[in-house]
Amino acid sequence: MVGTKIDGVLVSNIVKERVKKAVEELRSQGIQPCLATVLIGDDPASATYVRNKQKACADVGIKTKDHKLERTLTQIEINTLIDKLNADIEVHGILVQLPLPQQLDEFETTSRISPLKDVDGLTPHNAGLLSMKKAVLKACTPSGIMELLDHYRIDVNGKNAVIINRSNLLGKPLYHLLLERDATVTTCHSKTKNLKEICRQADIIITGVGDRAKFTLTEDMIKEGAVVIDVATARLNGKLVGDCDFDSIIQKAAFASPVPGGVGPMTIAMLLKNTVTAASMSARFARR
Repeated sequence: MVGTKIDGVLVSNIVKERVKKAVEELRSQGIQPCLATVLIGDDPASATYVRNKQKACADVGIKTKDHKLERTLTQIEINTLIDKLNADIEVHGILVQLPLPQQLDEFETTSRISPLKDVDGLTPHNAGLLSMKKAVLKACTPSGIMELLDHYRIDVNGKNAVIINRSNLLGKPLYHLLLERDATVTTCHSKTKNLKEICRQADIIITGVGDRAKFTLTEDMIKEGAVVIDVATARLNGKLVGDCDFDSIIQKAAFASPVPGGVGPMTIAMLLKNTVTAASMSARFARR
């Protein structure tokens, strides 16, 4: 029996409609939600990501302030810009597009963002709150995955969930979000032994390797009726693909997400949601 395709475009549009209504409500109170984007260098993929985020903001009524900077930017200069944006009362969210040029320290840069404007959920403050079930601004891709699971009424309570990724953007925050929902969570990575056997025991698999030359999640690695969420992006024979061969996986899985059209749209949708949440928090603090 063929499983259900998880439609990230559909669910992201539902989230965007909620965000649009929230923006209208904030505007009625005299608050214009605003996201500052920071792009350093001229990497084509990063530039495309930023443009897509800016367009999505415009579609729901969020204002953007665009900062395009030279690749030779120093750490002192990026720190100064972030300090300026932290102090700007018109800016509610700050997005520094990653990866950064080699001379810039990613941890120092993201840590400098005010936790109240940290719409990527990457600051030590918000990451720590997430581990204690207290975070408000959460990493966008993991939050988007949880939104997909909720939309399709996939209950993770008591389920064995395997994450094939241990990054700060995906694996680590997703671990905490699943654990918060009472899943039994296993994190796998490049040094994991017996990965195939571990995956075969999983009720839910979230994979985010992104290198088809080194890894593919195949049909024989999942059990009948599993849920498979593919977060990876890679190129195979000129086509955009994930870690999975979707056409074969969907024959065995109960639910599976495609690439493209799965998790990708959710990441941007949750960025919009975080920006509106940050704007709401700033309004509450201003009234105190």
